Amino acid sequence: MSKFFVTTAIPYVNAKPHIGFALELVQTDTVARWHRSNNNEVWFLTGTDENALKNVQAAEQAGQAPADFVTDMSQKFKQLGGVLNISNDDFIRTTEDRHVRGAKKLWSACKGEDIYRKAYTGQYCVGCEQFYTESELVNGLCPEHKIRPEQVSEENYFFKLSNYQIKLEQLITSGELRIIPESRKNEMLAFIRRGLEDFSVSRSVERTKGWGVGVPGDDSQVMYVWFDALSNYITALDYADNGDRYQQFWLNNQRRVHVIGKGISRFHCIYWPAMLLSAGVPLPTEIFIHGYITVEGEKISKSLGNTVDPVELVERYGTDPVRYYLLREISAYEDGDYSEEKFLQRYHSDLANGLGNTLSRVTNMIASYSEGRVVKQNKVELAVEQIAKAMADWRFDVALTNIMAWVKLVDGEVEQTKPWQLAKESQTEELNKLLSRWHSILLQVGESLAPFIPATSQKVVAILSAEKITKAEPLFPRLEIKN
Repeated sequence: MSKFFVTTAIPYVNAKPHIGFALELVQTDTVARWHRSNNNEVWFLTGTDENALKNVQAAEQAGQAPADFVTDMSQKFKQLGGVLNISNDDFIRTTEDRHVRGAKKLWSACKGEDIYRKAYTGQYCVGCEQFYTESELVNGLCPEHKIRPEQVSEENYFFKLSNYQIKLEQLITSGELRIIPESRKNEMLAFIRRGLEDFSVSRSVERTKGWGVGVPGDDSQVMYVWFDALSNYITALDYADNGDRYQQFWLNNQRRVHVIGKGISRFHCIYWPAMLLSAGVPLPTEIFIHGYITVEGEKISKSLGNTVDPVELVERYGTDPVRYYLLREISAYEDGDYSEEKFLQRYHSDLANGLGNTLSRVTNMIASYSEGRVVKQNKVELAVEQIAKAMADWRFDVALTNIMAWVKLVDGEVEQTKPWQLAKESQTEELNKLLSRWHSILLQVGESLAPFIPATSQKVVAILSAEKITKAEPLFPRLEIKN
């Protein structure tokens, strides 16, 4: 049994989770479930990034101590996992002792010549927790948050990223560090080829108000949040004590995979591998980078008031319809849009009128025409190779399109063959062949949907595996837009 380690990024806890992180959770969960179904031993990690300066500022605005604020917010992210039926094996908080000790160990393991101290002045975006050069700003604004960075002058530790430029380019070009999709890989290579600059890896205790992981041997500094946060992928595996899980899922494992959003690709594809190279720790093998979700064509923004709460969405429509929309409607590689109109269109076309209605029709005919029993036949292979290829390429939308095409096929065959007419004409043998075929196809559809919409999959399989099949109740009731 081969091993598969997969992680989400860990989000800041300065605000409650929005639909963008729900997308990442569901994508990662689907991959984890897919690999478990293919007999891999999976360890699926998610968690929260609690040491950022922006978390301190959010706590101040809320009138809470940072420790209390991040604990409350972290719990909201944990609860989201339950709401979305996420099958993670662990949840790491970067304020935990196992993380703090592991982050300090990684810092200390880096080569002495790679970390040095110097004074500098730079343009810093608190939203990104990142310094920008003038050439990277757009009209003087952060390209991500569209705000003017603050000018910061400080003396901090720097990491000599320039030492790893040639090696990083070679790793990414060769595919030893696989970046998906190809467009994101090309972006990272272009960034490297422009010349890598050393980056700051600490902040003053004064500016961070003492919040964060202390730099080993220097009480005046705390680690830059990205140095500490990235290490979560191994600290959660007990890197600090070189534990069994670290040995199994990182040191001696061929599949170490990160799922991230495009806004943090530089940190994961360049900074993180360089840090690991310096520390003599194996690199991730694969990084999948998804796009953003817009809302009715607009970027999600608290100032625009267009944030979408995934918990409220699930309360309104149910877990599996939300999972299905995120995986089927949102492009795996590019930005995708959410609107209630699009949600309801996809819900009715694919789930209510598609899978739900077809299952109800077929089970009703089995109950009516053959006393609830069918002759089991060999499985009809449902584009297994295409689905496996789509999942290997992280194309959730393509995988689901292939699966749901078989629902449309059954529906089309029902209309074409008119089984009710065969029943009237007592063409029992032909009718039973068709019912058996449709039963087999829908049963395999149900099984194939397990990584994507697991609760629905269980219902479909249970209905079609019953000793005596009865008409299925609607899986997805019709919905109306709620004002």
